[in-house]
Amino acid sequence: MKLTVQNIYDLYSPSLCERRLFYRFIREEETPPGPFEEVIFMLGHRHEKNHINSLGEYVDVSKISRDQQPKKTKELIQNNTPVIYQGVLAGDETINGSQVQIIGVPDIMVYEDFSYVIRDCKLARHADEKRHPEILAQLQVYGYLYEKNTGEKPAKLEAFLGDSSIVEIPYDDGNSAMIILNKLLATVLLAGVPYSPVGWSKCQGCGFRGICWDVSVRHNDVALVYGVDQNLAKVFKGEGILTIEHLLNNYDETSLSELKRPWGKSLRKVGKSAQKILLHAKAMKEKKNILLGKVDLPDNPNLVMFDVEGFPPYLDELEKIYLWGIQVYGEKPGPFTPAVSPIAPDGDQKGWDNFLSNCRRIFDEYGDIPFIHWHNYEETKMKLYIERYGDPNGVAQRVLDNLVDLLPLTKRAMVLAEPSYSLKVVEQLAHFKRTQDEYGGKWAMAKYIEAVETEDRNIRREIIDQILKYNEEDLAASWAVFQWLKKQIGQEVELQTLE
Repeated sequence: MKLTVQNIYDLYSPSLCERRLFYRFIREEETPPGPFEEVIFMLGHRHEKNHINSLGEYVDVSKISRDQQPKKTKELIQNNTPVIYQGVLAGDETINGSQVQIIGVPDIMVYEDFSYVIRDCKLARHADEKRHPEILAQLQVYGYLYEKNTGEKPAKLEAFLGDSSIVEIPYDDGNSAMIILNKLLATVLLAGVPYSPVGWSKCQGCGFRGICWDVSVRHNDVALVYGVDQNLAKVFKGEGILTIEHLLNNYDETSLSELKRPWGKSLRKVGKSAQKILLHAKAMKEKKNILLGKVDLPDNPNLVMFDVEGFPPYLDELEKIYLWGIQVYGEKPGPFTPAVSPIAPDGDQKGWDNFLSNCRRIFDEYGDIPFIHWHNYEETKMKLYIERYGDPNGVAQRVLDNLVDLLPLTKRAMVLAEPSYSLKVVEQLAHFKRTQDEYGGKWAMAKYIEAVETEDRNIRREIIDQILKYNEEDLAASWAVFQWLKKQIGQEVELQTLE
């Protein structure tokens, strides 16, 4: 039996999933990584290489044959080699009666204070139990393997993060290592596939989605119900509540509201969420949306659809919006008006300035027109950029004052017979059709990085045009959903409750 530190990543990243670990361990066929995952790999490799090159001369263990790498790493450690890159630490252990070979490949080992600093390079900007427990677990196993190979404790365990900061993780003498190794072993030795609830966000981009998600849909899995989080799904599983029908047959609003599920380090009742969960279950069972009542939608002859594309901070030197897209719809429609950040040192601010200029022209022509967006991303980034670059003419604040988030309005108006309120889901209810085969926020990020990387201006222009088309269709989708929602709530309805 062989366990590797990579198995920890299989379990935790991008989200905790025992099923993914099990499938990878038994080498179940997996959908190849998409463009976003490939970009992340490329950026991570670059981050790692830049750091190792900054440390001076080093020995690269990955250059020798694989079967010789553990022995060579030991020799390098015994010779106090200043910097070791991609060393291999291996050790045998008996875990719950099973003989296990454990293998770890720390990115970098640096000789210091008669021992070695073990350092892993990560794109993440945080390394803690809440946000990236896999980083802590991997380093603890490296420390355990180092001590097992040398009889000495590591000088330090460190993570070199995406913002070039270094975080030290105190070594706990192998205690955490044995906990995670036990957990890995218990999962991979199961006779059958372990239970791990599906989730809309959790399963996006996973190579095993075609197995897990499709099976859950066929079985009417209770985890598909909007509002049923991972912990609640596990509680249901423990009670034998496996399907949507089981949920509706065994719980009413009162009993479900009293049910407790893990919440952090304690337990919390489902509470007021019970009504919406059961309504969603009912809608999914009947395959019919449930109207809750009217909501106040903007009653303007013209509306601005607003959508931005950006990077989270681990993909760039700072959190960045590279495309600000707006377009006026209604009685007096306007053209698609994107503001793209130029690929230049001051491109981020120029993109922001161009966006504000576009908004000012719209205000000059239409007055205080509502800006419609989906979810809180646009509002959050507007505030971030006001803080970053200022708002000298007050245009950004005027946009904020006129923002209307269509997502919470949709939730208050309607219970969907769907597992998500993602725009990509709701637009299908509005019968909106896209022209692109590939699209999405992660796809756009990957394509933009591809544009940044290429020196061919024609290829760059083609890529940017694809991203612009995606953003333009996001705006058109938002308008289609607005029109659809307006039509739906135009019907006379009473507040729906469970029978």
